[in-house]
Amino acid sequence: MSFKVGIVGISGFGGGEAMRLIAGHPSFELVYAAGSGSAGQRLADRFPGVPARLADLVIEPWDPGSLPPLDLLFASLPTGASADALARVPEGVRIVDIGGDHRYVEGWTYGLADVWPERIAGQTRIANPGCFPAATLIALAPLLSAGLIEPGNIIVDAKTGVSGAGRGGDSAFGYAETNENLIPYGLLRHVHMPEMAATIARLGGAPADGLVFTPHLVPMTRGILVTIYARGQATTAHCLDAARDFYSGRPFVRVTDRPPQSKWAAGSNLAFVTYAADPARNLVIAMGAVDNLGKGAAGQAVQNANLMLGLPETLGLEGAPVWP
Repeated sequence: MSFKVGIVGISGFGGGEAMRLIAGHPSFELVYAAGSGSAGQRLADRFPGVPARLADLVIEPWDPGSLPPLDLLFASLPTGASADALARVPEGVRIVDIGGDHRYVEGWTYGLADVWPERIAGQTRIANPGCFPAATLIALAPLLSAGLIEPGNIIVDAKTGVSGAGRGGDSAFGYAETNENLIPYGLLRHVHMPEMAATIARLGGAPADGLVFTPHLVPMTRGILVTIYARGQATTAHCLDAARDFYSGRPFVRVTDRPPQSKWAAGSNLAFVTYAADPARNLVIAMGAVDNLGKGAAGQAVQNANLMLGLPETLGLEGAPVWP
């Protein structure tokens, strides 16, 4: 069965990655592309390597009132730019919002696909998690669900590639500013904090009042590595066993005995997690690695779409990571 699919925000990094995955998806037919600065261009003008069957598709100005017949729309717009417009999309069109406007918003399902796949099936409005929450929450979910750590005392140290800032980032994200540099930002007020705190509380059964999250920009194109510090009496073996049980049968989460690397997930929808614990110090360390444009954006969006539509969860997502 084929589904007619559209992408708005296709000229951004997240939208472009969604296009790459959809182009190789056996059940998705890309029939609509929209953007602002790229409107009027053919896909081949914007993405010279696009498959020939999509090369002449023209990028339209974004107008939710003039959509062609679609089964599914992926929206990859900056935070603050999608709420009003997506409210005007016909109810019969399913939406996966890769942007940040609908996370924990009434009427939208939070699409943490590897943790809550059963909540996504059959829904029509999915809010994709942010890239940092994807890496953080996938690593924390087994520990919180098993009661191995305290929800109210968690510190997240995160590193991300420059593409996480989006194509519309200002000059602070240019080559000269980011090369051979390490940049902390968003201290105490990052936009991903609320969804992380809400999900930690839901998984752990208690408020995440002590959550601390500090992201850093590192000079690589894509990838996220999070190192998370929590309080708990579990051993390393307890944590690894809990994660293996929690993710048993889940196709995209790999529990590893050694610290993961961001490169392991490059170009894929995989998430790698591991743990180290010292009960004598009441300390648990969790680590997670994802591709910020894959599991952190378009990869999980396609996974959510598969779940929404009743398709095999892995459809179009089984390609191996890019190495080196």
